[in-house]
Amino acid sequence: KDHKMPRGLTDVLEEWKCLEGEYEQLQETHRMYLQKLDEISSLQTKCTSSISRQRKRLKEVSQLARDGPILFIRCSTGPSEEDAKTLNVVKEKIKARPNAFFEMESFLPKENGLYLSLVLGNVNVTLLSKQSKFAYKDEYEKFKLYLTVLLLLFSFICYFFVSYRFLDAIFNFLLVWYYCTLTIRESILITNGSRIKGWWVFHHYVSAFLSGVILTWPDGNLYKSFRNQFLAYSLYQSFVQCLQCYYQSGCLYRLRALGERHNMDLTVEGFQSWMWKGLTFLLPFLFFGHFWQLFNCLSLFRMAQLPDCKEWQVMVCGLSFLILFMGNFFTTVAVVRQKLKTRKQKSKTL
Repeated sequence: KDHKMPRGLTDVLEEWKCLEGEYEQLQETHRMYLQKLDEISSLQTKCTSSISRQRKRLKEVSQLARDGPILFIRCSTGPSEEDAKTLNVVKEKIKARPNAFFEMESFLPKENGLYLSLVLGNVNVTLLSKQSKFAYKDEYEKFKLYLTVLLLLFSFICYFFVSYRFLDAIFNFLLVWYYCTLTIRESILITNGSRIKGWWVFHHYVSAFLSGVILTWPDGNLYKSFRNQFLAYSLYQSFVQCLQCYYQSGCLYRLRALGERHNMDLTVEGFQSWMWKGLTFLLPFLFFGHFWQLFNCLSLFRMAQLPDCKEWQVMVCGLSFLILFMGNFFTTVAVVRQKLKTRKQKSKTL
């Protein structure tokens, strides 16, 4: 009699054979994947060194283009009209080239800045595809909006309904965590090609420091006298930030669709030139918030003069609010002035 294999064992062997075939395919795919990774790493190194070399040579060519007309004048033989046109075309291309390098570098690994190196170490945070960059940027925008709404609700509850130092501490700790997280996320976004820079980055470092100082302020008469003023200010700031997030994201979407903005541009707490169309109504809200920071600063400085003021937090918070006011106010004024100037120049050319 033939020895018949049990049905269950036959099924197992068939499944195993099928699985073995898939596993061999997986091994081959993984081998190709590792090979491509090595190729990518090699191409990244090649691109980085080529960009560095191009930058160096572009600097030399730029110097030659500047010195060329001067040499012609010294030789008393001015360049022909054709040569002058060609030189102008070259100069325009030289001006445009750094932007092209910036776009290329946003997809290449680069060393972390000092802040990211301290926080994350030497971890590569460059996102290598457009999809992953946009996904990270959108997640940043959502995080910012959700946390702003949460802070709005928290400050509203603390101001109107409860008055416990423990809840105030939780609120201030949330502010510290929020601003510290923003600074890390923004540094990663800058590494990946976002153009947020200058004061609007530094602003979050100052805000994180200020929230940390208020968190350590001991409960007492001076803290209680400033508490409601600070909570009202926080409530207003969160409300304005919600407004900004809503209108700026709509404005950025339109400008990106028209090809006028970079896809990694972000919404910011302040006012930037691209917000001009349709967003000028936000300016009074922003300026009111800036002057509230100045009012907080003056209140704290007055408090520091009181004979019973022993807390160092009073003066440090006052100085922090002064820095925030000056940075926010002068940056916003500079942007508005620049925008008005460019509008005047455009109207004159028309």
